[in-house]
Amino acid sequence: MAKWAYERGLQQVGPGAYAYLQPDGSWGWSNAGLIADGDQSLLVDTLFQLSLTEQMLATMADAVPAARSIDTLVNTHADADHIFGNQLVKSAHIVASQAAAGEFLKVTPEDYGRIFENWQELGAGARYIHDCLGNEGFQFNDIVLTQPHETFVKEKRLKVGDKNVVLTAVGPAHTSGDVLVHAVEDRVVYTGDLLFSGAHPVLWEGSLEGWVAACDHILSLDIDVVVPGHGPLTDKTRVAEFRAYLLWFRDEVRKRFEAGLAIEETALEIVELPDLPEWNTPERIIGAVNFLYRKYGSPQATSNFLEIFGLFDRFLAKRAARTVKHDACNHGH
Repeated sequence: MAKWAYERGLQQVGPGAYAYLQPDGSWGWSNAGLIADGDQSLLVDTLFQLSLTEQMLATMADAVPAARSIDTLVNTHADADHIFGNQLVKSAHIVASQAAAGEFLKVTPEDYGRIFENWQELGAGARYIHDCLGNEGFQFNDIVLTQPHETFVKEKRLKVGDKNVVLTAVGPAHTSGDVLVHAVEDRVVYTGDLLFSGAHPVLWEGSLEGWVAACDHILSLDIDVVVPGHGPLTDKTRVAEFRAYLLWFRDEVRKRFEAGLAIEETALEIVELPDLPEWNTPERIIGAVNFLYRKYGSPQATSNFLEIFGLFDRFLAKRAARTVKHDACNHGH
């Protein structure tokens, strides 16, 4: 898996397939993809803000002549960091799953703008979003949310030049409408956020069982390269590891739910387990615990967007306090 550099910009991952990477892959720093053959091209996802998408499109156009006029744009799902640049791909026919299209207006650029402007009044969740995204310099001015022109339910087969591209809707998983983009001859799959490479997954909607099934589908493909929605390029090895993690996580949460532990306590216990991978953004664990508790019928659990981010904020504070206490105890001994 170390054969690909994790560097910002465009990398060729197949004969006519490319990945556009944005380290460090945490909140807002998503990957995108390009499939080209002859004078035709397909773009997989746009980025979180207009300037980032402009830079990506210019880089692609310089490197790949077919990318000077994108024919098709596929949005793998409706999260903001994969769709907010859509308006800039003016020549493209935009395709998404029917379920993803239904989620495009769930959190709009205007919603992010309100959070950024009023974060001090909106509580812990808004503070967390502001600290993660505002400090990175993200701006949401002038974004016109541009929705798909065409949707499909289960599978859509496309041609890019002479190459076959298969779109498979595998949601609900990370979201209701996740789509895998398989460049068949290039032996590459673009997963969107069905794979977070080196980071804890964002699991607060969709279906954990559906996510496991999506991993099974990826593992069934004849591919060499997996382009994740966030993080470094990888292959099937990491997909298998991620699949195993999802099942392990589900079992650990279920045990604690049945033992009567609160959401916060379950998350704080799981983050200390020796089997937990050393991935970034561990605060996402509490969002995933909240999601599973909600599925299990817990009245403690929330489905509110800002309240979930508030869980992240409080989790980080509690974990930091525990670490300080632990260090003090060790120092005392």
